[in-house]
Amino acid sequence: MVFCLPLVLASLPTMATGEEIAPALEDSWGDLWLLRFFVNAAGYASIVVPGFLLIQYFKRRNYLETGRGICFPVIKSCVFGSEVKSVHQDDGPLPPRAEPTESSTARQVFKLLFCAVGLQASYLTWGVLQERVMTRTYGATETDPGEKFKDSQFLVFMNRILAFTVAGLYCALTKQPRHGAPMYKYSFASLSNILSSWCQYEALKYISFPTQVLAKASKVIPVMMMGKLVSRKSYEYWEYLTAALISVGVSMFLLSSGPNRTVSTVTTFSGIVLLAGYIIFDSFTSNWQDALFTYKMSPVQMMFGVNVFSCLFTVGSLLEQGALLESLRFMARHSEFTAHAVLLSVCSAFGQLFIFYTINQFGAAVFTIIMTLRQAFAILLSCLIYGHTVTVVGGLGIAVVFMALFLRVYARSRMKKRSKKLPPGETPVQKV
Repeated sequence: MVFCLPLVLASLPTMATGEEIAPALEDSWGDLWLLRFFVNAAGYASIVVPGFLLIQYFKRRNYLETGRGICFPVIKSCVFGSEVKSVHQDDGPLPPRAEPTESSTARQVFKLLFCAVGLQASYLTWGVLQERVMTRTYGATETDPGEKFKDSQFLVFMNRILAFTVAGLYCALTKQPRHGAPMYKYSFASLSNILSSWCQYEALKYISFPTQVLAKASKVIPVMMMGKLVSRKSYEYWEYLTAALISVGVSMFLLSSGPNRTVSTVTTFSGIVLLAGYIIFDSFTSNWQDALFTYKMSPVQMMFGVNVFSCLFTVGSLLEQGALLESLRFMARHSEFTAHAVLLSVCSAFGQLFIFYTINQFGAAVFTIIMTLRQAFAILLSCLIYGHTVTVVGGLGIAVVFMALFLRVYARSRMKKRSKKLPPGETPVQKV
């Protein structure tokens, strides 16, 4: 119980005299992020627990041997799968890239520009809209201050339903490997992915977008920790060094505060706790997906499977809370919000497809460089559009973080070139 006390305090509005209470905290108990977190989690549990009991029931009855009838193929696919795990290195998460032999240099440059522009446009637009939706009001006039959209879970649902549709259409229109993983295993990555996205949206109510971007850049640290716990991975010394540099840079940025503080220390702590939740859940998601890729599947199949459960969990929780209709009414009142929410989902879904295409064509190193530049551009755009200020120490912290990120890319590319001269081993590429 003592461990939960800082979390409870972080979710409460400050009562200190003379401090301005953050708008996101001042309305009612229903607006407290910690309470919303547990309400959402209870909604997910109402689906997970019966599903878990059904899976255990089918396994204990040895349904794979005794089952018959119309439902047998569905139950088999959901609970048991249709293939054993792949033991070959070639059956990893990404198909091997074909080196361009006949393709001209101009064609490769065009492909690279297409990938870079697609990734930058998708995720820069997504970042700007994310901050707009979570931090600004809709319907404001000279006499009416307008109202903010508060339900982060609905935005997660919007993103996932479109990603599910896009991935489903892609799988239906293109040739994919035969799917063999039990469908229920996607639910673990789905839950952590939902919670990480929710924490990411919710954190913007308490901290600035540049702070969030830098904190996300530091997720290599928990990713490494989760890699050791979940996948028993080992890391090189330079990975620990760059992780430490990122920690130093982020700390410099967070500890350098401007002179005008409009929110309390408790409010800031709320944002940091939510960011920590985002990083932890996101780290689990990536490592669980790495483990799932031991089954023979494509990244788009992974995208489809995870988003199936994400849609199920979020729509179930929204319906139980009555929040789905409330959010739809908000969309009906504010057409601008509707456009922003739809465009946000489009950028998220197509951004994932650009990720898969870029890695397949040019490899993880090029993709990481593009996305690292995207983070720098996102901070610059946020400061220009929304007026965030960065101190000298904060600027140095940002420089340290991006220097460490590029150092990781360089060291990893050197290690990959060296490993090509050795017998093939299991050294999966770790995401930055």
